[in-house]
Amino acid sequence: MTVFHLPDLGEGLQEAEIVTWHVSVGDHVVADQPLVAVETEKAVVEIPAPQSGRIAKLCGQAGDVLRIGDPLVEFGEGEPADEGTVVGKVEGAAPSPTEAVVEKGRRPSAPSVSKALPAVRALANRLGVELSRVAGSGPGGRITASDVEKAARSTLPKDLEGLQPLRGVRRSMARNMSRAHAEVVPATVTEDADINGWAGGQDPTMRLVRAVARACEAEPALNAWYDGASEARRFNEQVDLGIAMDTEDGLFVPVLRDAGNRDVEDLRRGLDALRADVKARTVPPGELRGQTITLSNFGMIAGRYGALVIVPPQVAILGAGRIAERVVATGGQAVVRRTLPLSLTFDHRAVTGGEAARFLSTVIADLEYEK
Repeated sequence: MTVFHLPDLGEGLQEAEIVTWHVSVGDHVVADQPLVAVETEKAVVEIPAPQSGRIAKLCGQAGDVLRIGDPLVEFGEGEPADEGTVVGKVEGAAPSPTEAVVEKGRRPSAPSVSKALPAVRALANRLGVELSRVAGSGPGGRITASDVEKAARSTLPKDLEGLQPLRGVRRSMARNMSRAHAEVVPATVTEDADINGWAGGQDPTMRLVRAVARACEAEPALNAWYDGASEARRFNEQVDLGIAMDTEDGLFVPVLRDAGNRDVEDLRRGLDALRADVKARTVPPGELRGQTITLSNFGMIAGRYGALVIVPPQVAILGAGRIAERVVATGGQAVVRRTLPLSLTFDHRAVTGGEAARFLSTVIADLEYEK
């Protein structure tokens, strides 16, 4: 008997949620055959079999969240795994956590905490569920994530019944937003850019990308990272622009690398490729990290201004509202002009109001440049 543990998925990821199993207990698999699809913070990853053999046990079910190193699959027989090609651990089976030794003459009155995987114990801790009072529905009485969620729902007030725990992308988003709320001191400035003079065929997103890159060059304090614990900041020489993308699964923010040194055609190709990867859920985890500043073009859906959320260690996010014709005063006359509303939210711990205003002024000047 050998045990295959959830492998290191790279990029500092610590846990993954089981999406679907491609095998069942009793199946015979060959090395490199897909075993299971798991979801990390933002991507779905296929994990292959490290060896050939018969599946003796699946250590979790769809919806369970496992940490790196947790047991994933037990093999009953087969060829030894190739240690040079498998990232996770495959080793001789140790006593299963569900097979805890019980003292002679004594039996627990309720399912033991040891009958739950570490990820399930962590979930129970977050939901305030006491595992000793949960009956396990898994093999051998194992307590599953579904058991914990069911127990949590049973203790909710009547008006909160029916709540479902967040999964995958939405869980990651919730954690990031909570962290941002706890750490950042946000302030927002707004203004409109007059784009009435834009020539036909302009690409608003690419104009915004260029404007942000030029504003970062003029006011580098907004293209920075800030660490609240050490009260220190770092200016980033390269503009790695996060582009907020709304999907049915939740919010993705892939990165347009080196946005200040690429031409418009290259940036557009890069953005289209990121959108396609996000839609297919194949975007590499590395392309969802390292943003130095973020752009949210929420006006493509609706809205004029917004107080946006900054995810640390970034210190700024620019929001673009809905482009529309609006009545403005020009030379003492009321005229109709095409305008683009802008909202700049910044972390006031690291950025002054003057720096933010100058940044926004540079963005507007670039957007209003007629060509």
